[in-house]
Amino acid sequence: MVPPRPVVHAAVFALAALQALASDTFIAAVYEHAVILPRAAHKTVSPEDALALMNRNMDILEGAIREAAQQGARIIVTPEDGIYGWVFTREAIYPYLEDIPDPEVNWIPCTDPTRFAPAPVLERLSCMARNNSIYVVANIGDKKSCNSSDPNCPSDGRYQYNTNVVFDSEGKLVARYHKYNLFMSEEKQFNYPKEPEVVTFETPFGKFGVFTCFDILFWKPAVVLVSKLQVDTVLFPTAWMNVLPFLTAVEFHSAWAMGMRVNFLASNTHNTIMSMTGSGIYAPDGARAYYYNMKTEDGHLLIAELDSHPRLSPASPPAVSWSSYASGVEKCVPDEQDFSGLIFYDQFTFTELTKPEGNITVCQKDLHCHLSYKMAGKREDEVYVLGAFDGLHVVEGQYYLQVCTLLKCRSTDLSTCGQPVETAQTKFDMFSLSGTFGTNYVFPEVLYSGVQLAPGEFEVLPDGRLESKNSTSKPLLTATLFGRCYEKDLKHPLRNSP
Repeated sequence: MVPPRPVVHAAVFALAALQALASDTFIAAVYEHAVILPRAAHKTVSPEDALALMNRNMDILEGAIREAAQQGARIIVTPEDGIYGWVFTREAIYPYLEDIPDPEVNWIPCTDPTRFAPAPVLERLSCMARNNSIYVVANIGDKKSCNSSDPNCPSDGRYQYNTNVVFDSEGKLVARYHKYNLFMSEEKQFNYPKEPEVVTFETPFGKFGVFTCFDILFWKPAVVLVSKLQVDTVLFPTAWMNVLPFLTAVEFHSAWAMGMRVNFLASNTHNTIMSMTGSGIYAPDGARAYYYNMKTEDGHLLIAELDSHPRLSPASPPAVSWSSYASGVEKCVPDEQDFSGLIFYDQFTFTELTKPEGNITVCQKDLHCHLSYKMAGKREDEVYVLGAFDGLHVVEGQYYLQVCTLLKCRSTDLSTCGQPVETAQTKFDMFSLSGTFGTNYVFPEVLYSGVQLAPGEFEVLPDGRLESKNSTSKPLLTATLFGRCYEKDLKHPLRNSP
């Protein structure tokens, strides 16, 4: 059937209007929040006391949202656990939870707060978005009743989920995501959803996806969102505890954006006692803005401009064949100077950089790591090594890694190589790092002294080499190629009971 001409004209007009509204760039914001915590998270409080604490945190978030909107931001991300904190028991977190409906219900809590069960937190977040004409991303807790007809129903008759919600600039609930990869025993108050949720939504400034914290290390939903569903920007509330030398928040999140060729908006909680800091606005070609501060307990707002469709941008880096260069280098054989050391419980094979410049190789299993380098000056009080790891990481989750790394040791004692260190004195005139990776998912990291990024100072060549563009402007802590072999991971357990 051919539609009548007025309908065709209306459809064409609507499409033209949408295209006119579409933006080539947009301004994004993330807020690192120093969360006001409950006095005793293991104790159950009244719903009134729970809401009072959440309102204190939302007072601060509302100020950041208002400021971001005044500076032209179209969307803002706030942290995981940013409204009520962490380390709850299952019973103690219950007063903080709300029943969050599926976004398909087409609901604006700000204008219709009584349509569903009372949800004062959803209502207030919706009003923040609506009153400031900005998309708001927040992390709260969802509760869903169940009964004996569900064989997986917890004994207390409900599921509890770590949940991200997104409200559009009219205050409408447009996305809800239940975290799939919970952080071991630290999140025993929550249930795993039965299946991983892959959540996306469209805006006039690109296609967005959302997941939470520990999810980033796994295939579902993180890689699926980008590789399969082709989102332009990932929204990432997190409560990330920094782990040197590879897994500081700013370092790994920036590398993930580069490796996946996607925009990445990471909002971390701020708590120096728990080594939580590090938020950023990242593009495929590097950090546009980031924040790392272990000295004070202040929150911080970041704002930066991003391409709406980064894959179409001239600045988008080329596709990389990660093992191309290293596969052509002469294979390494075990050397008597090689030695073993631990990095975050993983046993690496190391070889020392004994000369001011050179070409060296180290290997472990199928991974051969190659480094060409020249130091600006070799110091007697600092030691650097080239390291390789090819195996299953089994602490705080189990996932398969292939890692090539140039890093500074904690001291001149080789037994300290791989231990956390935050400062260095040695600059490099050049470095070029590559490896025979058995995966297409490799994340390039460069970290300077003081846990600082190096935007614009390095590049990844199409043949898989991570290279400095010029001399490093600051002393180097590490240059790393962090590879993930998802197909070798252990199966995600079905853990839906408390």
